Amino acid sequence: MSARELTVAAIQCPLGASREDNIARVEKHVRAAAAQGARVVLPPELFEGPYFCREEKSDWFAEARSLEEDEAVARMREVARELGVVIPVSFFERAGQAYYNTVALVDADGALLGTYRKSHIPDGPGYEEKFYFRPGDTGFRAWRTRHGTVGVGICWDQWFPESARAMMLLGAELLFYPTAIGSEPHEPDLDTRDPWQRAMIGHAVSNVVPVIAANRVGDEGGQVFYGSSFVADARGDKVAELGRGDEGVAVATFDLDVLARTRAAWGFFRDRRPELYDAIGTGDGHTKR
Repeated sequence: MSARELTVAAIQCPLGASREDNIARVEKHVRAAAAQGARVVLPPELFEGPYFCREEKSDWFAEARSLEEDEAVARMREVARELGVVIPVSFFERAGQAYYNTVALVDADGALLGTYRKSHIPDGPGYEEKFYFRPGDTGFRAWRTRHGTVGVGICWDQWFPESARAMMLLGAELLFYPTAIGSEPHEPDLDTRDPWQRAMIGHAVSNVVPVIAANRVGDEGGQVFYGSSFVADARGDKVAELGRGDEGVAVATFDLDVLARTRAAWGFFRDRRPELYDAIGTGDGHTKR
């Protein structure tokens, strides 16, 4: 059987500068990852500026762009076309009177395959996203790119096993999570780094799929982002990882054909019992009346 190998990468960097500087910084890392053979390269969440959701300020709405106008999307389309890489591009989307936390999926020829709008929107000290974003209306998606079928969740989505399972049922061969997560302003001693990684590693194990997570680093107004971007294999082993303050790329290679056979052999999808899962489709655990 022929191998279908795919090299992937997660970008980790500080993102507190101007829009132009941040796009240029991410582009530099996309090029570095491509030079190491990566064909799907994941930047962090909302990489065009600082993580503005730390507090509620109406001025930030002026930074939102339509899909057609967004500078990062436009530049990454050019880079993807030049390098032959797939790039999930996270941006602050304005759509009419609505605002979303969105990923545009750029294929290896620069084509836009569409968008995914973040489904789960957090609301808490330092992460006040409900002020800015409507809950996504696209549903979960799996994108058939030139380099394999990928699922992309956005940050808070990563804590929900339902998101990962939905993307897998739609055909995803790898799961990608652009994120922006770090210290908790209301509880300075709380360190969520390990649970954050473990939640996504659980998705890798229970779906027999690699998981790729990209985070930012640095101090943005007292909120310190802890990096720790990583790639986990289908066993849940971290095969590439960056430290809490590192800047760079985490790169790993997988054989998608071997993964497909292994996934089938484990039987998780064979032994699912969706007819028994009515409670998952409700808010309070009771079947619909």
